[in-house]
Amino acid sequence: MNLRYAVASLLAAGAAFAHAQAPYPARPVRMIVPYPPAGSTDFVARVVAQKVGEALGQQILIDNRPGAGTLVGLTLGARSAPDGYTITFGTSGGLAVQPALGAKMAFDPARDFVPVGLMVYVPYLLVVHPSLPVRNVKELVALARAHPGRLNFASPGTGTPNHLGVELLNIMAAVKFVHVPYKGGALAVTDLVSGEVQVLFSGTPQVSAFVRSGRLRVIAVGTQKPTRVAPGVPPVADTYPGFDCNTWFGLVAPAATPAAIVTRLGTELNRALADPAVVQRLLDQGVEATPGSPEAFRELIASETARWRKVIQTAGIAAEAPR
Repeated sequence: MNLRYAVASLLAAGAAFAHAQAPYPARPVRMIVPYPPAGSTDFVARVVAQKVGEALGQQILIDNRPGAGTLVGLTLGARSAPDGYTITFGTSGGLAVQPALGAKMAFDPARDFVPVGLMVYVPYLLVVHPSLPVRNVKELVALARAHPGRLNFASPGTGTPNHLGVELLNIMAAVKFVHVPYKGGALAVTDLVSGEVQVLFSGTPQVSAFVRSGRLRVIAVGTQKPTRVAPGVPPVADTYPGFDCNTWFGLVAPAATPAAIVTRLGTELNRALADPAVVQRLLDQGVEATPGSPEAFRELIASETARWRKVIQTAGIAAEAPR
């Protein structure tokens, strides 16, 4: 009896060990997206999830968890089991700007997440209402200086990268555009088109139709170098060297996720972002595929947090209550 019990125990232990050593992933992976369905964030998440899932041999299921300025989804991701079966879609807004603002957060991006990799950059366009007699950044700044406090700029809300971009321009150009915050990008674009406000930093998808129809005018991009998203449009940095206002999307996993799993996910993510078909699909949506290492993504999050914290402190910006 004792021998049979010992053999049965060894067999059970062996089965458990074999199960534990099953190749990753052995079941579908969940990707938490802290944004609602539709929109550029959801589009990028689904394009990347499909391609990476094909390489892993398992589905990556999108779990949209919007709310509180991305904090609902990010908190859920940070508290998930570190087993590789939950990854989180993060953006500069949640991973860098919110901490720079000193927002109340139930997690620490640097402590509670491990970076998997950067996915894309979303170049911001500096757009104006066509009634403004300006064609470039130099003319816009000159107009603002000639009419101090008279030019308004819209944003999707206080502390968003769109808002901070114009505050950075205020600092670097020594001018004062007046901030008009909205509850979301759609309302900001609507009032820009109607002429209620004059200036906006925005991603391409939100304004491209209005630019094509002549109802808005693009005068610059927020990237430090020219971008394929807006061919022929000069960067603000050509006039104010070092200017940089864009947003980015990347993948993170809960802290303590095994390094081998992070490496596997990062490898397949980079392979997906190098696929020409994926690159073109993303470019058509106004975003640029940007492969990179987990270490480079970690450095980006830290440097962006420090950079925006300096802008926030100089401009005297306080965090809004999360929505």
